[in-house]
Amino acid sequence: MKVTGIICEYNPLHLGHKKQIDTVRALQGADSGIVCLMSGSFVQRGAPAIVDKSLRAKAAILCGADLVLELPVTVSLSSAEGFAAGGVRILAPFCSHLCFGAETADPELLLSTARVLLSEEFPEALHLQLDKGLSFPAARQAALEAMGINSDALSHPNGILAVEYCKAILSQKTAMAPLPIHRSGSYHDLEADLQNPSATAVRRLMVESGAWLDYVPAQARTCFADAAIHTLSAGERAILGQLRRMTEADFEALPYGSEGLWRKLMHAARECSTLEGILASVKSKRYTMTRLSRMLMCAFLGITKVELETPAPYVRALAFNDRGRDILRTARQSGIFPNTGEKIDSPYQTLENRCGDLYGLFAQGAPEPPGAETSRRVFYLA
Repeated sequence: MKVTGIICEYNPLHLGHKKQIDTVRALQGADSGIVCLMSGSFVQRGAPAIVDKSLRAKAAILCGADLVLELPVTVSLSSAEGFAAGGVRILAPFCSHLCFGAETADPELLLSTARVLLSEEFPEALHLQLDKGLSFPAARQAALEAMGINSDALSHPNGILAVEYCKAILSQKTAMAPLPIHRSGSYHDLEADLQNPSATAVRRLMVESGAWLDYVPAQARTCFADAAIHTLSAGERAILGQLRRMTEADFEALPYGSEGLWRKLMHAARECSTLEGILASVKSKRYTMTRLSRMLMCAFLGITKVELETPAPYVRALAFNDRGRDILRTARQSGIFPNTGEKIDSPYQTLENRCGDLYGLFAQGAPEPPGAETSRRVFYLA
């Protein structure tokens, strides 16, 4: 059986995501399997997921996926490179293909760009551009162009991730084949488009109590209709409280803090009264807003650089159907351990439970009580 993996956030799952799942089924055959490796309570841009991961996983199964596994939080809060590499490492042992949306659906263009990025010559070309004072994304594009590569693939967030997926497939020497699908529309559109909605626009409507139902597949609407909404602003004081308690050693231990960035963040946290003020004070051409946001979230969750770089010892199953249960058995045999509720004596489970407890502080209105992880049930669609 062909099994296609999708590394995703579904924050929330919208019509574009349903279109991707349907396209994979059409391309790979009705008897193929679809595995979604989905970010849990926190997503890659350094923010809480808008609704609980159990609801997002259930929505994915109702919309055609067979198995939803939780992407470890240490992967979810990694850079694009770490996000892609961690996802590929988990899926490659039991998935034949990796599907992702990108502005270009040409796998050879993506793979050729990835090969240059992995070449021995690229680091020197990159440093030459960084020395000119360019931001990292601009320097990377300029370096690629200097080496004769059309850098259009890296002009958009989906394209950047697509190339990182290809880098991970090549560097890990997996047999998994990339399956890019053309994605129309803008990743960051603030206005919702029925044909190609952006998650950013749908989240805005959900937060503002706007008319968002039309942008979500009918099968998923009941999952989200009465769900508690989680936002970064709702948990801002909790984050500020943690930052003000942190010692110099705590800041130094954070991920993404090289080149003295942790010290800049520490000073800003001790001088500014809002998260926006802290971010504005530290942001520069070299330090992107998403990098800083991930760093702040790691500070709040108590995730150090060492913990972020340590592979999780298991992967938790969140939802599946009958076909997904069969895939789950294969995944277990591959050496990846999808945890379906068993207690595991592992430092990662302590971290996972802590993140689950802290996620409840981002709920709009009253904070949610702790203990969600220990009482969580797997959704099964018979």
